[in-house]
Amino acid sequence: MDDRTFDRHIGKLTLEQKVRLLTGATTWRAAGEGGIALREIVMSDGPAGVRGEAWDERRPSALLPSASALGALWDEALVEELGGLLAAEAVRKGVDVVLAPTLNLHRTPLGGRHFECFSEDPELTGRNGAALIRGVQAHGVAATAKHYVANDSETDRLTVDVRASERTLREVYLAPFEAAVEAGVWLVMAGYNSVNGVTMTSHPLLDEPLKGEWGFDGVVVSDWGAVRFTEGPARAALDLAMPGPQSPWGAALVQAVKEGRVPEKAVDDKVRRLFRLADRVGAFAPRRRRHLPVRGSLNTRALLRRAAAAGSVLLCNQGLLPLDPTELSTVAVIGAHAASPRTQGGGSAGVFPSAVVTPLAGVRARLRGRARVVHAPGPTPGAAAAPLGTDRCDDPRSGAPGVLLRVLDESGRELLAEHRLSGRQLEPDLPPGAHTVEISALLRPQRTGEWTVGVGGFGRMTLTVDGDTILDGVFPRETDDPAVVHVNPPVQQARTELTSKRRPVHLVARRELVPGCGRATVVTAAPPEPDPESAVAAAVEAAREADAAIVVVGTTEQDETEGRDRGDLSLGGCQDDLVRAVAAVNPRTVVVVNSGGPVEMPWRNDVGAVLLMWFPGQEAGAGLADVLFGLQEPGGRLPTTWGTSLADTPVTRTRPAEGRLDYAEGLHVGHRAWLRAGRAPAFWFGHGLGYTTWEYEAVDAPARVTAGEAFTVRVRLRNTGARAGREVVQVYVARPGSAVERPVRWFAGYAAVRAEAGRTVTAEVEVAPRALRHWSEEECAWSTEPGPYRLMVGRSAGDLRWEGEVTVERRACTG
Repeated sequence: MDDRTFDRHIGKLTLEQKVRLLTGATTWRAAGEGGIALREIVMSDGPAGVRGEAWDERRPSALLPSASALGALWDEALVEELGGLLAAEAVRKGVDVVLAPTLNLHRTPLGGRHFECFSEDPELTGRNGAALIRGVQAHGVAATAKHYVANDSETDRLTVDVRASERTLREVYLAPFEAAVEAGVWLVMAGYNSVNGVTMTSHPLLDEPLKGEWGFDGVVVSDWGAVRFTEGPARAALDLAMPGPQSPWGAALVQAVKEGRVPEKAVDDKVRRLFRLADRVGAFAPRRRRHLPVRGSLNTRALLRRAAAAGSVLLCNQGLLPLDPTELSTVAVIGAHAASPRTQGGGSAGVFPSAVVTPLAGVRARLRGRARVVHAPGPTPGAAAAPLGTDRCDDPRSGAPGVLLRVLDESGRELLAEHRLSGRQLEPDLPPGAHTVEISALLRPQRTGEWTVGVGGFGRMTLTVDGDTILDGVFPRETDDPAVVHVNPPVQQARTELTSKRRPVHLVARRELVPGCGRATVVTAAPPEPDPESAVAAAVEAAREADAAIVVVGTTEQDETEGRDRGDLSLGGCQDDLVRAVAAVNPRTVVVVNSGGPVEMPWRNDVGAVLLMWFPGQEAGAGLADVLFGLQEPGGRLPTTWGTSLADTPVTRTRPAEGRLDYAEGLHVGHRAWLRAGRAPAFWFGHGLGYTTWEYEAVDAPARVTAGEAFTVRVRLRNTGARAGREVVQVYVARPGSAVERPVRWFAGYAAVRAEAGRTVTAEVEVAPRALRHWSEEECAWSTEPGPYRLMVGRSAGDLRWEGEVTVERRACTG
């Protein structure tokens, strides 16, 4: 369809019908209109998987590696392929719009949603975002670039006012969104935050540069619940207020238009954009078939396994990796994360995966029939109690593994009963008259002693164990954050003594439903924690007797989640002590770090190897085993700089002062901040080792280029190791003596190459014109400063192998 057809449709609608299209019909659906054969448009959270319209563990999703793991790939083709997988999942679940990718930056390592963002660098983030968008939208599913803009931390995220200069916004935080528009993204999501005093859903930045200068022709959708006023967002360039049907638009917007406070042509433009989206996703009848790659479950698992391995970053290696299975008779796999890894971050982006291969399972599968694998969990890492699940609970009514979910009316009469697989119920069906949600289970204790049980949610809640009430109280909602209200409500805990492993105990949790407090109810149970000293001693004994020790450490869901920032970068739960103790008795110790963002590693120089696996998705253990035992090379490079300690990190502030968060560092984020501060981090942006070595033999770069034109840097490398490998060649730029403020140097592009042992290969790195330009606030325009620039080629921002000079000449004027 074209705009003339859309305008004919608009002409058939009343003002009330048009306005109704601008507010969601439900939590996850944009409204349809039968009179013009327009169906509702279905949306779903991404970016690590497509959940669909409901949080239902019985309808699982393929779980991709987290965005920071995708950022570590430095492989746009693979990111695009993973975007195709998201599209296939969307079609399988009846979804038209995937709310991904997240294009905010790793401004500080304390950002709680670090795992959901690609990198610290606007260029790398933009390239990855564009690749994912291409992969999703090639199959008729819409991608959504979010959260526009400067939504880079979680503290007071609903109200924070970010203060940044126009140049900082243009060159750093808007740049990835500009790349997304260039890639043809169909939606952009406006964030909760304000920028320079104006909330983003009403911000002029939605008009310029987004819709004007960049030519974005799609839909600007609000983050869920971000629209708080009627007229400001309506007069601005926001198009769709989600969720619905209740919002500040609706009747209030109709009245504002009738009274002339909002022009009707603004409403018409919003509706036109919604029609354009509907046409692109096939929401107008007759529905267009979406062209999808044929992908079975085995193909999906193979792709996710390959991605988990390709994104792993080998931070240091004292010749220990890869491990040779033929030299191993006993391997100790140590750490709670080995058996229960974090495969995804916490918050609204979470999905229920179809299956998870743990690191322990992956190592055992690889060494089956070759070596004995011993697991020592070590001390508890400080994670909150897990929701009830099929591994330790039975439905008291059917006896099947899982829990019984019931919905009761005010008199206690059963309105609904379902067998469920998880004690985490976020959006259960609520029939008319629903008053109470009840989750019950027969808990099979693995250990005796004092257990910690809990129930999460808001309002009146009770918890009984074998008929004895151990928790009863009213717990009011004290936040408006939807991630807390609807996804991760606070859990109220109590303790109970369980004296027999053989006799199941009957847990019953009830929560009375309170308007405005969401539908989320969570029931948890945790066994007595082992004595930390004894747990470390057991791990040490296992490591002492093993040929190699693999220690898996990581963060918890309380550390990295939507809705809160991190307080520090340390590993909790005596994990540092565990690593030191194991390394002291076994020099062949590999430490695997399971986190979405940087952590402090005070022991990094005392172990045989450190491998970063991020939040690697459902094939975590399979991909990890491929890397540990040399079937795959650790292909990743750091998408963000990792400091030695939080105290050394140049940019850490996430907490607003009097509601304002000043981006006082300006252009100097990530490796740029470290360079300006003159400090050396533990590991630079771009760092990552493989299983071979490389010699940079020659670099061919132009001596002169014309402003506004791309140029290519060609780098000849030789694989000087004993096996095939992959190298990521990176180009950085500096402008000594610039008339404007510049970073010491900044990232300009990269190319990845592969070569067999002893072979040479040439990497061709294209440097785009945007790498040399800067935003002139005086001229309100982009400008490229003529004169000499330094070109640097290397393996990371701190490991440069060649330097040269290129002179930028002014573009000749034409008459």
